[in-house]
Amino acid sequence: MSTPPNGPPAKRAIEDVHRSVPIPASRWWRRLFAFAGPAYLVSVGYMDPGNWATDLQGGSQFGYRLIWILLMSNAMAVLLQALSARLGLVTGRDLAQACHDDYPRLVNYILFGLCEIAIAACDLAEVLGSAIGLNLLLHIPVLWGVVITGGDVLLLLLVQQFGIRKLEAFILALVATIGGCFLIEVFLSQPSIPAVASGLMPHWLSGIELYVSIGILGATVMPHNLYLHSALVQSRDVTRSRSAVREACRFNLVDSTVAMNAAFLVNAAILIVAAATFHRHGIQVTEIQQAHKLLEGLLGTQIAPYAFAIALICSGQSSTITGTLAGQITMEGFLRLRIRPWLRRLITRTMAIVPAVAVILWTGEQGVYQLLILSQVVLSLQLSFAVIPLVRFTSSKAKMGPFASPVWLKVLAWLTALIVLGLNVLLVYEQIGDWTAAAGAYGWLIGLLCVPTAGFLLALLGWMAFRRERPQGGLLEVAPSEVIRRAAGVERQFRRIGVALDAQPSDAAMLAEAIALAKTHGAELVLIHVVDGVGGTWYGDQTGDSESRDDAVYLNGMAGELRRQSPRLGIPAVHAELGYGEAASEIVRIAKQNRIDLMVLGGHGHRGLSDILYGETITRVRHQLDIPIVASRRS
Repeated sequence: MSTPPNGPPAKRAIEDVHRSVPIPASRWWRRLFAFAGPAYLVSVGYMDPGNWATDLQGGSQFGYRLIWILLMSNAMAVLLQALSARLGLVTGRDLAQACHDDYPRLVNYILFGLCEIAIAACDLAEVLGSAIGLNLLLHIPVLWGVVITGGDVLLLLLVQQFGIRKLEAFILALVATIGGCFLIEVFLSQPSIPAVASGLMPHWLSGIELYVSIGILGATVMPHNLYLHSALVQSRDVTRSRSAVREACRFNLVDSTVAMNAAFLVNAAILIVAAATFHRHGIQVTEIQQAHKLLEGLLGTQIAPYAFAIALICSGQSSTITGTLAGQITMEGFLRLRIRPWLRRLITRTMAIVPAVAVILWTGEQGVYQLLILSQVVLSLQLSFAVIPLVRFTSSKAKMGPFASPVWLKVLAWLTALIVLGLNVLLVYEQIGDWTAAAGAYGWLIGLLCVPTAGFLLALLGWMAFRRERPQGGLLEVAPSEVIRRAAGVERQFRRIGVALDAQPSDAAMLAEAIALAKTHGAELVLIHVVDGVGGTWYGDQTGDSESRDDAVYLNGMAGELRRQSPRLGIPAVHAELGYGEAASEIVRIAKQNRIDLMVLGGHGHRGLSDILYGETITRVRHQLDIPIVASRRS
């Protein structure tokens, strides 16, 4: 095999940046620099405000005891992100697309739903972190800060306009700011080096220490980052040869290792500062604002709290951008549904803002910190549903060819998956027990709701881990020559061609397209017009307003003239169908009723806000009809 397995060229995630970064053929260090970037975009998720909450709680409550959890989580992150990059480079598919190709539709819907929960939980942490940062720096109330963060979609759209390399540079600048701020914090807190070293020794976890540890794990190894990384690496224009892909995998391993270790140093710095500053004085941090206020008093300088607030805002904004990209990639990968980035961003941010506002209104700002911790535990619980498919796919020779994971790598990957799964099962078991005990006489109801759900999800993971691999083959895996042979063997004959008219001079362009097609195929022509004014919408064909009368005259006149010219045009028959009400729905109804097998529609040429104001007919018709659609630009 001279080239690695590769997917079809169409339907790429983040299509506008696919293979947009050239790889120079000059010195190796220039090629290494060209590959640097995707892992840094991913790494910001490993130092987001959710990490701050878990690290601050872990350090203030348990001192340096949980540094080993950070180290273990980072080692897992390096391994899993390297596998994610490997999958994207070798197969040409991101993890969500690979799941879509391999799993039944229902399983894909479940995985997408779980991934959406994880992205919403992550975005919740970004919302709260940015709002808290604004509160600390500008004294804006947290509730108003949460609302303000809804507008950061503009930041994402602005940065995306400059291309993937500028986006990576922007994120790297934010990461460097975060790292610089915490370098100052560590220097000022003067931690005990022997105590830091002792925190690297593993020990048994239970109770609140287990809960915080799993929060740290969820905050460090994020499920949506695995989907994101496998898509971002495809922005590099890698030649589809075995040697080029092998070099790309090697350089991306370097990129992942450097980026993940930078994230580890930031997280370790947060935990060490919390241990050296708060745990040393017997203070348990219960909210980020508390940490900010105490820093100045305990360290005796005004620099520390300002550095803390600036780093927090940078953390929230950088993670917001990558979270949006991850949401876009998973929606397109699992569902083959592509929507505009600003709309995807708005959906994600709304899912985060609603619970944040609800908690603040219900419990006040005191509940924000616990909501941050909970969001990271939720992330951890979703992690196995991304890790197990990733390990399975990268171990498959059918999918990865000569780049399938060797035995030692499979062992490490499955060991990582088992550790993640084991910790989560232990947490769920303890949590259900706590809820049952707290519910008293109604404990059986908790068990009735939670146990079957947990059992189903565990069974799904088992099925994903041990199922027999789907045989390769089918249309997506055949050679281009085979696709062309099949296409050439299909005889396409249209019998009835529909054309939707606007009763405007611009109808000429659409009608010309429809007449040409009808002439070629000897097909009947169905002229369609929808009366969508107030009368047509409310009274249907019973309306007698001037609009409906004029439209009927126009349509019937057009049909009559075409019938008169049909011998010259070579059209066997012409029909006229008048609809009433909402345009897209009526076009679909008339098309099905008249058994139309090709539809000609006109594109308005507007987009964005205009689509919201005037509607999108073509998109809606295309999703509801399973016939070819010809979109003709109105002239």
